[in-house]
Amino acid sequence: MKIKILLFFVLVCSGAIAQQKYNIKNYGAKGDGKTNDALAIQKAINACSAAGGGQVIVPSGYTFLAGPFNLKSFVDFRIEGGAKILASPDEKLYTKSAFRDNKGEGTIWIGGEKLEQVSITGTGIIDGNGISFMGEELDDSYVLKPFNVVDPRPHLLTLLGCNKLNIDGVTFQNSAYWTIHLIGCNDVSVSNITLLNSIKIRNSDGIDLDHSKNVRITNCYIESGDDCICLKNRREFEEYGPCENIVISNCTMTSSSCAIKIGSENMDRISHVLINNCNIRKSNRGIGIQNRDEGTVSDVIFSNLLIESKLFSDVWWGKAEPIYITAYPRATSNNKDAGWRLPKGQTTGKVGAVKNIYFSNIRCTGESGVYISGASPDKISDIYFDQVTVQMDKTTNVPGGIYDRRPSNVEGLVKSPIAGFYFENTGYISLINSNVVWGVNKPAYSGNALEQKNVSKLNLKNFDERNIDK
Repeated sequence: MKIKILLFFVLVCSGAIAQQKYNIKNYGAKGDGKTNDALAIQKAINACSAAGGGQVIVPSGYTFLAGPFNLKSFVDFRIEGGAKILASPDEKLYTKSAFRDNKGEGTIWIGGEKLEQVSITGTGIIDGNGISFMGEELDDSYVLKPFNVVDPRPHLLTLLGCNKLNIDGVTFQNSAYWTIHLIGCNDVSVSNITLLNSIKIRNSDGIDLDHSKNVRITNCYIESGDDCICLKNRREFEEYGPCENIVISNCTMTSSSCAIKIGSENMDRISHVLINNCNIRKSNRGIGIQNRDEGTVSDVIFSNLLIESKLFSDVWWGKAEPIYITAYPRATSNNKDAGWRLPKGQTTGKVGAVKNIYFSNIRCTGESGVYISGASPDKISDIYFDQVTVQMDKTTNVPGGIYDRRPSNVEGLVKSPIAGFYFENTGYISLINSNVVWGVNKPAYSGNALEQKNVSKLNLKNFDERNIDK
């Protein structure tokens, strides 16, 4: 008997005894791409969790159409290579709001709340079927369908209050709204995923970290109509506290809006963020810190980045700024801003401070320059640039010469010559070992290499400009 127990212990430690597996086909999933397999998928997940955990298998060679379903604790949800889970296009299936009582900003497709030790792994595909929820196709976007109270567009994955979450290897694609929304989650690893949304679908964010902590995003490729990676603190989930201790590294991104954004929803604190070794290509904005609420942003380091930006139409926020920091109270004329973004009972908002932001070894090329602007000098301060190059070249036919401050309580789109570095209403800024390069196709709307208005103090060392000869 002792020998058997010892042998079992050795087998468990060596991995010879595999975790329990639950194939969704064994629970009734058809995989014909027509039948709603959500109930069968849910049965497999429930059985796995009830048994104490294991692996739910989505087998290769099938497309599983599905309406909403929920993940459970201790489940490794594994989509095998050659397998696809496809969101049902039936809008009537999507009824649970992605933002609690705020029902006008999408619904939940794959969900989960207060879970422990959950994984989504494999090399298969989770497809949000996004085009099915869109209206007419325009040149660089889709018309959003009108709705009454509930916007039925499903967010692809919404996890709330989860601990120890691992997402690895899977392809997420074609989301109709946000793709991966992690709210109040702790100890999270997102690695090696491919995220491919239509760059024409508005609100199709890639990864949104909302009040989440201790998160690592590494080795990912993301294409998205809206922000690729966004850090925020939405008012609907204020009980979860600040968004902090975030590391983003070795990612490649393309966005019609902003590749890496902090804000604009921020009613708490976003701090202690490291963003390193990333490649941003053909995006509207590269890096954006867009503070519009009373929350603060501090202690953020951006280093070793390549940023390529280009102009998009006014549908998308941004005017090809490779680096963008603004701090203004949000507008109250917009219904969403007035109804759900402001504190209850208030009709006007406040904006918190942005400080201790560092940019190092960054190469920017595109149709606009660095833009930093605040409501007053105390709202943006202690911003450091070291070895940052901005090269401006005209590459599209979209008109430029505009600074974009949307959404805010001041004029949103401001016509102006575009500087290589533009600083307005700020506290201390350090700009050292940096330069502006005017390209062969220097934009006609180009202004000065450096422009400053109402800057409390500027530390300027080893800064220059030059032209590339034709």
